[in-house]
Amino acid sequence: MNPLELSEQETIRRGSMATLRQMGIEPYPAAEYEVTGHSTEIRENFKDDAPARDVAVAGRIMSRRIMGKASFVELQDADGRIQIYISRDEICPDENKDLYNVVFKKLLDIGDFIGVRGYVFRTQTGEISVHARELTVLSKSLRPLPIVKVKDGVTYDAFDDPELRYRRRYVDLIVNDGVKEIFLKRTKVYNSMREYFNSAGYIEVETPILQSIPGGASARPFITHHNALDIPLYLRIADELYLKRLIVGGFDGVYEFSKNFRNEGMDRTHNPEFTCMEIYVAYKDYNWMMAFTERMLEKICLDVNGTTDVRVGDNTISFKAPFPRVTMAQAIKEHTGFDITGMDEDALRGVCRELGIEVDPSMGKGKLIDEIFGERCEGRYIQPTFITDYPIEMSPLTKRHRDNPELTERFELMVNGKELANAYSELNDPIDQYERFVEQMRLGEKGDDEAMIIDADFIRALEYGMPPTSGMGIGMDRLVMLMTGQVAIQEVLLFPQMRPEKVEKRDSAETFANAGVPAEWVPVLYKAGILTVAALATQTAGKLHQDLCGLNKKHKLGLTNQTIDAVGAWISAAGNDK
Repeated sequence: MNPLELSEQETIRRGSMATLRQMGIEPYPAAEYEVTGHSTEIRENFKDDAPARDVAVAGRIMSRRIMGKASFVELQDADGRIQIYISRDEICPDENKDLYNVVFKKLLDIGDFIGVRGYVFRTQTGEISVHARELTVLSKSLRPLPIVKVKDGVTYDAFDDPELRYRRRYVDLIVNDGVKEIFLKRTKVYNSMREYFNSAGYIEVETPILQSIPGGASARPFITHHNALDIPLYLRIADELYLKRLIVGGFDGVYEFSKNFRNEGMDRTHNPEFTCMEIYVAYKDYNWMMAFTERMLEKICLDVNGTTDVRVGDNTISFKAPFPRVTMAQAIKEHTGFDITGMDEDALRGVCRELGIEVDPSMGKGKLIDEIFGERCEGRYIQPTFITDYPIEMSPLTKRHRDNPELTERFELMVNGKELANAYSELNDPIDQYERFVEQMRLGEKGDDEAMIIDADFIRALEYGMPPTSGMGIGMDRLVMLMTGQVAIQEVLLFPQMRPEKVEKRDSAETFANAGVPAEWVPVLYKAGILTVAALATQTAGKLHQDLCGLNKKHKLGLTNQTIDAVGAWISAAGNDK
């Protein structure tokens, strides 16, 4: 890396790294450092009347107070922070005091990793700390961390820009309290759900991510190409059809936490890559699955938060079972005044017009109903509510309703105004399923790019016979949002999808050469903030000459300074190039 591209702090830190090596101290040692204590458990287990406990701790320096021959360091490990007391004569018992006077005081910085061996004690101010006997450099940080300060309840220099936080999650986790807790709770959500399924005797499985036919949901897939087979492949949009093949194969219950991919818009509740859990249980129906789902969510909420109530924004949401059941038709009638029962496509288009809902010619009956519900009903359901009995056109993989063949045995669980879970009494009639796929293909021909494709192998599997089955899918990212009180999906994804970083346009050395600028001076121009020939043309010769000479001296570049006339000639030539 060109040293001119470094900040002053980065330059100093690289110099410290070089000095450490000159002193025979490897700033990135390979050997294991055995840790015997962590910040939280050290404080929890400390007793004033017990013998002093010897510990080895390791972590990142987050602050330090140097007071002559003694210093205090705040060390951050995986659990939290703990104070370290460092005495010069304790860590340097011999005459050579370089470890304290040079290494610790001058060559270590905030952000560096160190290991400390010593004993636990309580300071005169009452803080449980570690008294260091040995100090080991474990890793040198070459970039300074943002220093977040809190005084009188006011936070200064906060690292709170969402763009930076999501893009540099590693920094976000270090400096912002509470961020790591979100992801620890995410793990608790998964563990709780697994425990619930495993205790019922259901089996966790894995199914293909690369699929020849994207199926199991209505969504636009990502497409790629397999060179060896010379075939197109799709990133899965759902794992439903593979899991139901396993029910055909004789499993009573299977589930999968699957990474799914949908080539659609991004917002506060959508990411193109997301995690979905799908479960399929033989000999069950959607009524059983509703009861199973509400008990599961009640358990998860208790396991993660210790209560069934969660605060999300301005709403307190209760996951105490049971949840209300409302049919799709009832919901639309309640919130729009229109009874859609028995309506054909034209009538539904008329309803959309009256409600001011935009539609397009590619939308079939199912999509129109979905739009009405999404626009006028969905956001009204804050408390967990099962919306049931969807029109058949909306549910190509769902069994017809036992009491009304125009409907299906399907529910969606609405929480905080968004869908959280989707479940069916699964369609296991292969002839009916084939006809539904054909209807989906017709929608595709009309221009619906989310319509399903006929999966001939899945039909073949059904022809071998699938027992009555209920299946449920739940968006894990949305569930974690609810359990942690977050309103944006990016807050619960360690690395959400982002647009490419904007990089300032800079002209090449060859382009600058056309204006007469020697190649060795181009990085100096960059450092001065002149990234393009067009920008060079706007400069004044005197000031630019002064700036370049100053940078040459400051960074000890050893370049022969240009004359003011030479710099003026660059500027003139740059102006002629415009």
